[in-house]
Amino acid sequence: RDVAPSRGLGDVYKRQEENVLNESMKRRVKALTVVLAICLITVFIRCQSNETPIQQLIVVVNGDSIEMVFVKGGTFMMGCTDEQGCDCEDNEKPARKESVSDFYIGKYEVTQRLWRAVMDTDSILPFNGGCEDCPMENVSWKNAQEFIGRLNAMTGKTFRLPTEAEWEYAARGGHKSKHYKYSGSNQVSEVAWYVGNSSGGQYGEAGTTRPVGLKKSNELGLYDMSGNVWEWCGDLYTKEYKQGGKSIHPGWPFEGTYLFFRRILRGGSWGGTAEGCRVSYIDYDIENYSDEYGGFRLVMEPESIK
Repeated sequence: RDVAPSRGLGDVYKRQEENVLNESMKRRVKALTVVLAICLITVFIRCQSNETPIQQLIVVVNGDSIEMVFVKGGTFMMGCTDEQGCDCEDNEKPARKESVSDFYIGKYEVTQRLWRAVMDTDSILPFNGGCEDCPMENVSWKNAQEFIGRLNAMTGKTFRLPTEAEWEYAARGGHKSKHYKYSGSNQVSEVAWYVGNSSGGQYGEAGTTRPVGLKKSNELGLYDMSGNVWEWCGDLYTKEYKQGGKSIHPGWPFEGTYLFFRRILRGGSWGGTAEGCRVSYIDYDIENYSDEYGGFRLVMEPESIK
């Protein structure tokens, strides 16, 4: 019988060393492949987002949390811009350049839960009572100011209503704006509760407010800037006494006459049309007026977080 010649010990060790080297090389290649894949995924995600993370701040008051989103200031075109098409009202024209400084704005509209955490439970009764996560409505501009006064005293922060320019800048997505017609989309139903979708289901056939945050957010991570409830701004409605951007009467409105002028509301509501949910649409009413369509959202000065 033929017998294969035996291998020498040197050949055996050499082959074992080669196997070890091969296995080591395979492991290194595999590890590098995994690392490369992770790097590519990371780069892809960064390229896809091309955005800085959303900066948020939480303020706790009486066990409830107020979520605030940081808005980097900037310059933008306010009013009847191209994406609004032919829906613009006269008081939205002409589009004009406006600038705002940094500020924080509420991620959500002030809810019934937050209202109760700050105010007396029976101070105002919402029409859609018992929905703790729904926006607080039936709130006048004066009611909102009273709430803010108490909130500031409780927290030591400086909350206020947004200016009209701040509101529209935030609704448009700030420096991340993709120039949508509504706040976060060109399709109103994606981002807003309005007359076209606010009835039916578990909330009843009549239509009403809905819990905040159920719809898609806008570019800044803000919810319900379009629809749900109208939101009070701090500004007086000046279109009544200005022409061409200039005051008809210098110094007007005079101190003590504010009660006879109207305050600005923005954003549309659950009972309104899609047109009213546009980011440039302007509504207004007197300071003491309230109904089931109106609420508000908070703004906070950056300095007050210290």
